[in-house]
Amino acid sequence: MSDKNNKYLILTYGCQMNERDSESLAGFLRQMGYDEAASPDEATILLINTCCVRESAERKILGKLGELRKYKLADPDVIIGIGGCMVQQPGMSERIQKEYPYVDLVYGTHNLHQLPVMIEQCRSGQVVDVWNSEGEVVEDLPDRKVDGIKAHVTIMYGCNNFCSYCIVPYVRGRERSRTPKDIVREVTNLVAQGVKEVTLLGQNVNSYGKDLEPAINFAGLLLEVNKVEGLQRIRFTTSHPKDFDLELIQAMAKADKVCEHIHLPVQAGSNRILEEMNRGYKREYYIDLIAKIREAMPNVALTTDLIVGFPGESDDDFEDTLDLLEKVRYDNAFTFLYSKRSGTPAAEMDGQISDEVKKSRFQRLLKLQNVISLEHNRALLGTTQEILVEGPSKNNKEMMSGRTRGNKIVVFPGSEEMIGRLINVKIEEARTWTLIGKEI
Repeated sequence: MSDKNNKYLILTYGCQMNERDSESLAGFLRQMGYDEAASPDEATILLINTCCVRESAERKILGKLGELRKYKLADPDVIIGIGGCMVQQPGMSERIQKEYPYVDLVYGTHNLHQLPVMIEQCRSGQVVDVWNSEGEVVEDLPDRKVDGIKAHVTIMYGCNNFCSYCIVPYVRGRERSRTPKDIVREVTNLVAQGVKEVTLLGQNVNSYGKDLEPAINFAGLLLEVNKVEGLQRIRFTTSHPKDFDLELIQAMAKADKVCEHIHLPVQAGSNRILEEMNRGYKREYYIDLIAKIREAMPNVALTTDLIVGFPGESDDDFEDTLDLLEKVRYDNAFTFLYSKRSGTPAAEMDGQISDEVKKSRFQRLLKLQNVISLEHNRALLGTTQEILVEGPSKNNKEMMSGRTRGNKIVVFPGSEEMIGRLINVKIEEARTWTLIGKEI
């Protein structure tokens, strides 16, 4: 093999779970004797790991797939593959075969563990292998090669909630949990490689363990991972409010390595819109849940997701969302303009909101949240925060950067020898998105 014939490149789109899947794909290719390429023209295996949460992402991915054709023309031995959530949609694999006939491998979300076999089959012709059902959780994945002090660990796959705007249950399948033994073993191996912080991943981590025997829930899993020696911090995402119970709150308060930050997507502040979204809770329940969380963890940092302009959202509905922001007062909010996602019930709903109205509401929401975020950060002036040092600041290479336990970015003077250490930083300046301080 030439150097080129011994290299791969994986182009990843979408969420943290996709990034984690790409790490497994890379592990399989390393086991097959391939090294990672620096650019597409160096690789003989080019894989795209796709996302389909928004149609804009789909268009971008198909555009990239079109760009890869030139590498196939330059070298017919190059293997081009595409897999992941986008491919799992009905009719997509057929579309790829028709419009992109130079693609050698098409697979979905449920059989990435068969990559080595599929790669070998590609040498005899095009392979299309998209499973319609999820099958069992596969644990015999290759060891991960991590670079850095933080890593993601998938604890479960799929989703059972069927929010009316979301494509995930259709492309990721139903919920399946990994065993606590396998999760703890993976975390232990990551710590041995120098990882200091893990983020536990699931479409709804609060549903973890419902399919396992013997029984265990997410609160119990947190306590088990908390026992891993050498691990310094534990985070998790994403939590569904309807399944966030008192036992989980108590476990978070008890486990010293679990950070005091909860990302709890509310999506809307109007009960009518929440019902249309099929979220399974009302705003009153959500506000009461926040009160219980803050009672148990007074210093908790709360973040959320919000969708602006969901079909049928009236001015009064939007005012309810602004009111919820005022009541809950999140540390930060990730706000999205609603966009149609083919294959979901919301895409067929009446009352689609114009872009002009959505953008106007978005700006009002962003303005309010920025004020609240800055207030939260200013409240930390003069305090001492424990920081896990991650590396040089993205905006100022002369400074170092890390995060508080509440997941706030802090920038401070220092050197790269500090990376991976827990240090105490006194906060001297507060901005909307960043805190500035110095080690004490």
